[in-house]
Amino acid sequence: MYIIIAGGGKVGRYLTEALVNDGYEVLLIEKIKAKVDMYTEQLGGVVVQGDACEAQVLMDAGSARADVIIAVTGDDEDNLVICQMAKRKFGVKRAIARVNNPKNEKIFHRLGIDATVSHTDAILNLIERQIPLHSICSMMNLHDSNLELVDVVIEDDSPAINRAISTLSMPAETSILIIVRNGKVIVPRGDLVLNRHDEVLVIGPKQTEKLVRQRLLGNEQY
Repeated sequence: MYIIIAGGGKVGRYLTEALVNDGYEVLLIEKIKAKVDMYTEQLGGVVVQGDACEAQVLMDAGSARADVIIAVTGDDEDNLVICQMAKRKFGVKRAIARVNNPKNEKIFHRLGIDATVSHTDAILNLIERQIPLHSICSMMNLHDSNLELVDVVIEDDSPAINRAISTLSMPAETSILIIVRNGKVIVPRGDLVLNRHDEVLVIGPKQTEKLVRQRLLGNEQY
């Protein structure tokens, strides 16, 4: 199975590593040469430079034989263009797009995009459902990776209660992916205030797990 990923930001880079490590044929398309050079050193020859919004770039990437295309740039319009072109011009069977603005989701579906998602973990789950031959490792167990997910439930005595995310002084290289509140997924923003019993999902290097829990649960916990 051949998967093309468009956009070499954090989402695209993590997805590429996860899929490569799990044995899939993957190609990451990224505009910025510096990123391409860095990712090539880390991941090998699975990264090419180019603008995936251009038909020639998708053609050179072998879109005609791709089973899935995943557009995860930071621009919703680009993601839409990439997915539509891949499906209509090159006949890619399934297109998955990152939607940065949830208001655009209905438009994406109306225009024929198969799935829209906002978070890395959700993308991995969607891909896994489309690839029954072999389960894809979750980001908690990236092979040969130093990354993991830390799942923390805010307790009654947590020092993070009633504090905005931007004031938490989270460890370097960590990022809050999602917050689950009363069964609903919330896209985290810096001004979002944490409540009791919020479930916070953080991604970061393994050695930062203790610090993450200290920030969210208090020093007495660890």
